[in-house]
Amino acid sequence: MTLTARNISKSYGGQLVLDDVSVTIGPRSRIGLVGPNGIGKSTLLRILAGLEDADGGSIERSPKTLTVGWLPQEVEPREQETLQDYLARRTGVAEAEAELDRLTKALETDPGAIDAYTDALDRFLALGGDDLHARAAEVCEDLDLPADRLGVEVSALSGGQQARAALAAILLSRYDVFLLDEPTNNLDFDGLQRLEQFLAGLGGGVLTVSHDRAFLDRAVERVIELQEESHRAVEYAGGWSDYVAQRDLARQQQYEAFDTYRSEKQRLTERLREQKSWAVSGVAKEKKRKETQKEKMAADFRINRTEKQAGKVKITEKRLQRLEAVDKPWEGWQLRLQLTPDARSGDVVARLDAAVVRLENSGSEFTLGPVDLEIGWAERVALLGANGSGKTTLLRALLGEVPLASGNRYLGPGVRPGRLDQERGLFDTDEPVLAAFQREASIPAISEARALLAKFGLGAQHVDRAGGRLSPGERTRALLATLMATGVNCLVLDEPTNHLDLAAIEELERALDGYDGTLLLVTHDRRFLDAVEVDRVLEVEAGRVTER
Repeated sequence: MTLTARNISKSYGGQLVLDDVSVTIGPRSRIGLVGPNGIGKSTLLRILAGLEDADGGSIERSPKTLTVGWLPQEVEPREQETLQDYLARRTGVAEAEAELDRLTKALETDPGAIDAYTDALDRFLALGGDDLHARAAEVCEDLDLPADRLGVEVSALSGGQQARAALAAILLSRYDVFLLDEPTNNLDFDGLQRLEQFLAGLGGGVLTVSHDRAFLDRAVERVIELQEESHRAVEYAGGWSDYVAQRDLARQQQYEAFDTYRSEKQRLTERLREQKSWAVSGVAKEKKRKETQKEKMAADFRINRTEKQAGKVKITEKRLQRLEAVDKPWEGWQLRLQLTPDARSGDVVARLDAAVVRLENSGSEFTLGPVDLEIGWAERVALLGANGSGKTTLLRALLGEVPLASGNRYLGPGVRPGRLDQERGLFDTDEPVLAAFQREASIPAISEARALLAKFGLGAQHVDRAGGRLSPGERTRALLATLMATGVNCLVLDEPTNHLDLAAIEELERALDGYDGTLLLVTHDRRFLDAVEVDRVLEVEAGRVTER
């Protein structure tokens, strides 16, 4: 059972996205798809799933009844869609059931529809439609999504619950080939472990887009890179670490080959210039001289030698022509992030004394606290815990964004917090990106604001649009540009690596390494957590905060 893409090409408005891309996903295939944001990874998944047409190439399913499931990175519930309906749609059961119902009615007037009905029934059963409701109740209960939540609208679920709903859709799916777009986004450590175990036990094939380096090391056996310079695919054996080693070695070899080519070309070009100078000027000088017979014999010897030099010119020219050109390795746009506080805050950045927060969501109440916590200047604090445990609520309580039911809160003098929230809400509006950025960054000059956004890969085609029309990765980069421009002295990062490509994640790690303000960090990115140095680790569990 195999899904094969052959020589796929795709352009949008004359802009090449994919060029001659081929990939084969067979049983037990575990493939990671990587590349910078906007390179065409999601486009390739949609083409493989049959949701979008390619400009060239072909998609082959063997057998033709092969089931292919595309699970996008965003939950994106439909209006008034319940959790049960969402799971049925994501697993493909809803579509299969609708087709089965249509053919059931058709059989009443057209007995010839029996073959199509049989195929539809087989597909419905293969996708697990006969017992989806029972399995959904079991999986949701296991993921701390109580079965009584199946009738709740997805839009009414909390962010953590929506992340678990997306995971439930994957765990309930019975596709032959899984196409997963950023499946680790917003998952906590337990969710990541469940996802990895599920993929390890699958008999079908998996192609996943991911920027989670630990996940790529654990879950895939091949890596396909979509190259920015060529829009073509290059395949590497192994997981993320193997890919990086092979990619860096190939790049080093290409630099060495380019340096050798450049040096040899320069040497031959210089030799050719000197030989041509001898060949042209040498004879002329000798013919101008008035000489005795003895001197004339010596001059003739020098002229012959000069004429031989002309023969050497031809040899050198041929060597230059035969010199095989080596291109310089591609050095495309790279993010350069500098995070520097404009001023120091007081010694105490924030403090909670016996603080309690009570929030209502979909008829249920969540309580954080009581919390006693003090954050000092330049402390680097990581907040860990399962989705829904209260990490984001704790951040909001520290910053004064939610009211306290009881207790006290203190925000120190001179504290200038800058927050990168999970939802990237600052730019998820109808307001043009440029206008929102100018206001938040206090940059009145349009040219200066455009120049800074351009450093984050956001050009004219991005900044004049409504922020809500940007991709999640583009909104994240707009927020990072805002943090850099405002010189905040208290960075509050809530799942900062979600939606960032791998190069941007590594640049963020580098920038945080040199940041000397206060840092509050929530992340489930295991490699990122290892890379960023912290002073304290706070565990948040069911609204209770303890220090590790």
